[in-house]
Amino acid sequence: MTQRKVISFDTIRVACKNCSLSQLCLPMGLAPEDVERLDSIIKRSRPLHRGDHLFRGGERFRSLYVVKTGSVKTYAPSEEGGEQVLGFHLPGEIIGLDAIDKACHACSAKVLETSAICEVPFQRFEELAAAIPSLQHQMYRLLSKEIGQDADMLLLLGKKNAEERLAAFLTSMSSRLSKRGLSPTDFYLSMSRHEIGSYLGLAVETVSRLFTRFQEDGLLRVDRKHVEVLNLSALEMMAGAPPSSAHKQRSN
Repeated sequence: MTQRKVISFDTIRVACKNCSLSQLCLPMGLAPEDVERLDSIIKRSRPLHRGDHLFRGGERFRSLYVVKTGSVKTYAPSEEGGEQVLGFHLPGEIIGLDAIDKACHACSAKVLETSAICEVPFQRFEELAAAIPSLQHQMYRLLSKEIGQDADMLLLLGKKNAEERLAAFLTSMSSRLSKRGLSPTDFYLSMSRHEIGSYLGLAVETVSRLFTRFQEDGLLRVDRKHVEVLNLSALEMMAGAPPSSAHKQRSN
C-alpha cells in the first residue's frame, strides 16, 4: 500500500519560495521578491487532524486557506439534516474564495486527514494584490478556475449516469494528483464512500457497488481506501474525458 507521509511542524514552516506547490498556488508567476512579500503575511499553524474545521458556515470571512499537505472537504447542511459535500481539496488548492462576495462563509470546511494548512488573511492579501499586478492576475485565474470547476460539476450531475460519475471522479483525482508529482494510478482516497456519494449525488450503496464492478471489470484494484487504477484509459473513456498525459506517455 502507498505510504502516507508524516507531517511535522518543520515541514509546515517551509517558505513559499521553497514549497513544492508554488507552481500550483498563489506564488505562481511572481518575482522572487514578491514571493517574499506574500510569504510574510501567511500564517502557518500546527498540523490539523481529521474532523477539525477551518471554518463553519455562517462565520465571518477573514482568510483564504491553502492546503499544503493532506486534504479537506467543503460541505453544507443537506435537506435531510446531514451533509451535502461540495468539494474535496488537495495540496495547492485554495479554500474560501466563494465567501469573498458576502464576507461570510456559506459552507463549512473540515479536514479529512492530518493536514497542514496555510492561512492567508484576506485584508492583507488584498492590499498586497493591489501593489503586485501579477498576484492580482493569479487571483483572477484561480477564481476563473473555480467557476469552471462548478460548471463541470453541474454538467457531471446533470448529464452523466452513476457509472460515468464515479469514473469522472476517479479520473479527476488521478489528474489532480499527477499535477502534484504523485502517482496518477496508485493513491489513497481520504474521503469515505458516503462522502463520495454525497458529492456525486449517489447513494452510498451505489458507490460501493460500482467500486466492486470496476474491480471485477479489471479497471481498479481496491483495498478499502487504497485504489490502484489498472486501466486509466478505459476509465477516461467511460467518463468522457480526454486521455491523460500519463497514458499518452505510456502509449508512445
